[in-house]
Amino acid sequence: MSVSYKPVIWNRTKMIYDGVLLSAICIYILLFLKVGPRLSPALHDVDLPTQRMRAFGSLAFLMLTVVLAIGPLARIDTRFLPLLYNRRHFGVMTAIIAATHAYYVLGWYFSFSPTPQLTALLTSNTSFTSIAGFPFELFGLFALIVLTILAVTSHDFWLSFLTPPIWKAVHMSIYLAYAAIILHVTLGALLDRHDLALGLLLFGGLALLCTLHLIAGRRETEMDATASLEAPEKPWIVVGDLSEIAEGRAIIGAAPGGERIAVFRSKGGLSAISNICSHQNGPVGEGKVVLGFITCPWHGYQYRPDDGCSPPPFRERIRKYRVQLKGSCVLVDPEPLPLGTKLEPVPIPGELLVATATPAKQGGA
Repeated sequence: MSVSYKPVIWNRTKMIYDGVLLSAICIYILLFLKVGPRLSPALHDVDLPTQRMRAFGSLAFLMLTVVLAIGPLARIDTRFLPLLYNRRHFGVMTAIIAATHAYYVLGWYFSFSPTPQLTALLTSNTSFTSIAGFPFELFGLFALIVLTILAVTSHDFWLSFLTPPIWKAVHMSIYLAYAAIILHVTLGALLDRHDLALGLLLFGGLALLCTLHLIAGRRETEMDATASLEAPEKPWIVVGDLSEIAEGRAIIGAAPGGERIAVFRSKGGLSAISNICSHQNGPVGEGKVVLGFITCPWHGYQYRPDDGCSPPPFRERIRKYRVQLKGSCVLVDPEPLPLGTKLEPVPIPGELLVATATPAKQGGA
């Protein structure tokens, strides 16, 4: 988190992330241009400008596939969370690679006539009634426009200006861009060359992405459908046992309406807050307590355990819930308190602190 908006808030993790990403991009392009023609008949007799187009075009598709896979992978296995931390940089890089592909296409196919390049792109092919000759370029142009808009609005300034719901809705259009790229390649290069490797790359990536989203979606649906048990004292619900919560971590329960609630254990006390981060709806309960603040695992947004508010000068807030202990059983009132309500952590009795010093597991559902 930063006190004021900055173009990029650099830290060691981000520099390593971007360094690895840039290195991988360079290695892919070099391998494609230098080694690819020796291994692939489809590239052997192709001129260099066309090779460059294909190199950057295939890389843009691969990168976008990875960007879209990071989300479900992080839901399936928390070890992928480091990839999620700086995914916006990954997305901006993808837009730049896609723009480079378009630059080489315009510079090679539309530069040798008096007609302006963009005009030639939009008017040179109007075979809208033919599948084989359909103007596939339009799908590529649409995808590039979407990726550019998403890259420009990726900064937190736009998140705050547009509000999280609108910003999130705008950025969901990345799936429209992905679908447009599938059509762009299928109706263009794939129909033209009948390249098996390209087909495997295209539809293999699509199948992998669909599978990951289905697996992650099923797990999320099962979690939402399984509400925490009701306690004898209504309206309290049983979230779990104190022994399940590691120090500085949380256990996550589900209210009857599906709202997820995270109960954190820190400095001998328990605090219950909404599991939804106010930044980008990240799963706060999968994060940890850092320097006394509950920290979202997605982008590091922090909240005070006692009132759910970010430390000044930040204004983000998430809802608090009442929590109590019945023996070692952790109960939560599923009715949220008004935003900003201060509620001191519930102290853990000394005998339970000793008995639950080594939790049986961390986190929960």
